[in-house]
Amino acid sequence: MRFVKNLSLAAFIVVLIGVLLIDQTGIGEGEAFNLVSDAAWKHHTLETKVAPEIEGMFPLEGDLFQWMRKDADALEKALGEPDRKDMSAYGYTWWVYASQPESYIQFGILEGEVVTIYATGDGLDLSPVHIGQQYESAADAYAASGDFQFSDEVNYSGGFSSYTFLLNEEDLKSRPLVKVDHDTFIQNYFDTFTNKLSSIRVLTADILLKHRPYELQYRGSLPEEPNLSDEAWEEVEMGMEQQIFDITNVIRQRHDSPPLSWEGDVHEVAFLHSKDMAENDYFSHYGLNGDGLKERLSELDVFYRTAGENIAAQYSDAPSAMEGWLNSEGHREALFNEEYTHLGVGVYRLYYTQNFLEKPM
Repeated sequence: MRFVKNLSLAAFIVVLIGVLLIDQTGIGEGEAFNLVSDAAWKHHTLETKVAPEIEGMFPLEGDLFQWMRKDADALEKALGEPDRKDMSAYGYTWWVYASQPESYIQFGILEGEVVTIYATGDGLDLSPVHIGQQYESAADAYAASGDFQFSDEVNYSGGFSSYTFLLNEEDLKSRPLVKVDHDTFIQNYFDTFTNKLSSIRVLTADILLKHRPYELQYRGSLPEEPNLSDEAWEEVEMGMEQQIFDITNVIRQRHDSPPLSWEGDVHEVAFLHSKDMAENDYFSHYGLNGDGLKERLSELDVFYRTAGENIAAQYSDAPSAMEGWLNSEGHREALFNEEYTHLGVGVYRLYYTQNFLEKPM
């Protein structure tokens, strides 16, 4: 819900002041099933590569942070060609490095420059914090490195506009926001069941405003929301499906669960359910005709022993949907279920479905 009123600052200047309320929720209890990847693992030694020494280094020490605002050509020269290039809904392209089963990185490239980074897994240089670090320890590490604080209000000013990101109690527990320089922020995703850092996302103020993950008070204007063609959405959706698959396996490895394999038939089942929810404006494991996962799998003659499903809606992208599932008891049970062997992921617009299967050997 958005409340906006106009203020006239001069005869020809109009400034908007308002409150933007964002509620990103993934509703529905999770069961689970697995899928198979047909992509061979490649091997990048990301942990041994560092950003080139360029004037104006990022204020935090970690090698990964130093890539913010750096040239994409330099990134490719240091890390090699990405495994994929996935279109996002926000104007930038994700360069995905997913070849190491223990770690996963997405670099968002806009006009040849790194404008956002999402990373999870082991062996990443994120100094002063690290994946798996306890909440209070991470908060103290940020404070010691430059008085960067976990706060319920985070401010940003750009040009004639000013913004305040308002974090509620749940936001502070699961995804506190740190402002590390004038227009760069870090979202810290925590597993609220273990209180450990699960992943990080670094992003410029402009990208953060496009995502709008928190309640927001602002004076001025906001970036336009995504307005993509059907063809562009299809490309975005395919990228998000693969991202969810990749991140799921990294998270499973962290929790000592075997990797899942991609299952094409189940992907189709999941996609059709996401599309049905979006087009018919509902959110449920059961379609408007009453059919559930069992009926949807049967319709496409999918063979399995056990199956389960996670759904989510209105998360800004695949990583945020994954972190939402991680912080829900039913959904995480599906994510970590050791019996599942295959996974099918279906994304339509901002509706997400994971279908897990246990298939006989």
